[in-house]
Amino acid sequence: MTEIEWWEYDDAAELADAIAGDIQFVIESALDARGSAVIALAGGKTPFPAYEKLAKAKLDWKKVTIVPTDERIVPLGDALSNVTALAKIFLPKGARVMPIVPEATADYKAAGRSADALMQDLHWPLDFCLLGVGGDGHTASIFPGPDFDEALNGPKERRALGVMPDPLPPEAPVARVTLSRAGIVSAKALMIAVTGQAKRDVLERAIEQGPSSAYPIGRVLADVELPIDIHWAP
Repeated sequence: MTEIEWWEYDDAAELADAIAGDIQFVIESALDARGSAVIALAGGKTPFPAYEKLAKAKLDWKKVTIVPTDERIVPLGDALSNVTALAKIFLPKGARVMPIVPEATADYKAAGRSADALMQDLHWPLDFCLLGVGGDGHTASIFPGPDFDEALNGPKERRALGVMPDPLPPEAPVARVTLSRAGIVSAKALMIAVTGQAKRDVLERAIEQGPSSAYPIGRVLADVELPIDIHWAP
């Protein structure tokens, strides 16, 4: 297992400040190095206060490309769409926020192939990837189901794929497109943001279990070579 460092905060506001500051640093470093930055950001409630703080940073946003770590296969503008939520924050700043599911389709595998083709056109590896963790241990949209093994062990050059969680999460019972494990772990910087003791317990168990973990996040992190920062608040 790679080096993992836990960063603990008193509350969600302090957590958001720290995450925003770290992402800003990564973007600035990429802009200095090659004049552009490509980052993947998680959906969910935990990181969005950090995104709102990040959007206030004085950066050359026109040179920043943002993709979601995963997306529900729903129309753009839908309340379940991660990229729609990201676009509301970052498009006004001038960033490129890239939809990886341009339109809803019943063929989730085709949606995944389309997303992967879009990803191939980006500068790779990602400069940064932020992951969340669900109470069931999923991360991005790497869930148990018929596509689980492909998401974890598919070709290294595949950066995104369509997945059908089984069972479907009740809060968003739709198929998804997700970054693959290979796409995630190749990022130059990898961060996890979680809140609550229950998710911390899941994450600690998953890390301890390693490659044989029952939790998707444990399987994703197993054998990762780069250091990982985990930001946590109660």
